[in-house]
Amino acid sequence: MLIRRHPALPVLFTAQALYWSCSIIGITLTALVGRQLAPLPWLSTLPLALLVAGGLLAVGPLARWMQVHGRRAGLRRGALLGMAGGGVSALGIAQGSFAAFCLGCMLVGAYQASAGFYRFAALDGVDAAHKGQAAAWVVAGGIAAALLAPSLALHTRHLLAVPMAGAYVCIAALAALAWGVLRALPASAQAATVAPPPGLRRTLWQRPGIRTALVVTACGHGLMILVMNATPLAMHAHGHALAESAGVIRWHVLGMFLPSLWAGRAVDRWGVRRVAWAGWVLLAASALWALSGLGTAQFLASSLLLGAGWNLVLLAGTTWLAQAHGPEERAVAQPMMEWTNSAVAAAMSFGSGALIQTLGWPAINAAMLGVLACMAWWLRTPTPTPTPLARQ
Repeated sequence: MLIRRHPALPVLFTAQALYWSCSIIGITLTALVGRQLAPLPWLSTLPLALLVAGGLLAVGPLARWMQVHGRRAGLRRGALLGMAGGGVSALGIAQGSFAAFCLGCMLVGAYQASAGFYRFAALDGVDAAHKGQAAAWVVAGGIAAALLAPSLALHTRHLLAVPMAGAYVCIAALAALAWGVLRALPASAQAATVAPPPGLRRTLWQRPGIRTALVVTACGHGLMILVMNATPLAMHAHGHALAESAGVIRWHVLGMFLPSLWAGRAVDRWGVRRVAWAGWVLLAASALWALSGLGTAQFLASSLLLGAGWNLVLLAGTTWLAQAHGPEERAVAQPMMEWTNSAVAAAMSFGSGALIQTLGWPAINAAMLGVLACMAWWLRTPTPTPTPLARQ
């Protein structure tokens, strides 16, 4: 059994569940808190954009730290930053400080960056025939978060005298739990590889498999961030209650992680390109469904499809990347994907608030179809069979 051979997987599964519980609380509340604290309405999603920007800034230092000190040290350091971010965000809300809240979100973003390496840590030492399953096993930790976190967001927002502040104290507590859990990461998951050669980033970008994996994953991740962040604002603008938004987010996150139960085997059996195409179909269906109406049913169904499409694209892209680089290249190749995803996500997070204010919900989903056309072109472009796979 895969778990018995690789004891790091249950630890990473649990850490993933705790991280995504933090993330879901943020998804549900951060744009609404931003709307309350921001000096201008179009700045309401700036904290979300800064959260992603914090991750973007932290990816490189975390990767280099893990290359020298091992996975466990880097991942636990990220959880510490999550603890600090939750505390600073809660303080910003309590004091009515938009700047402090933004700073807290940036620190939580660094935690997000470390959590992005969980699925890569799952691939360490796993044979090529089971890499899809290993990545999927860890990503599936989000299922537990999807079932619990929306209720946590609703109940902890009134935990303190100042509304919403208690939810960010909860984020700090969950990050502290993750810090403790990651201490159990097995020694085999900490092993660092030799230092990568200079100029490797350019060499990796020249590989068609690397380019396709980066672009396709960035398209899927960016679209998910854009629409997911806009959803609570759109529902609020069209008269839906916060409890309804929390329910929609719960189903969205279930869509993000439930496919992991079978998608990993699908990647290993059918190949990365076919699974990525399946994700593309689900993303297109999400946009079309969202354009069909503004009721709770439309928001729920489109969010569910959005999450499922993201899952397939992410697992396919992660495995695609792993097939195109060797172990000695991971400290450069893996951050390349996280940098690309974070850069696109930062732009989409900030843009979602401005687009909702200016063009509205239907325009966001229409733009989604345009990005999917670009993604389809990359998926149709043939890539040669990767050669470094045997070295993994």
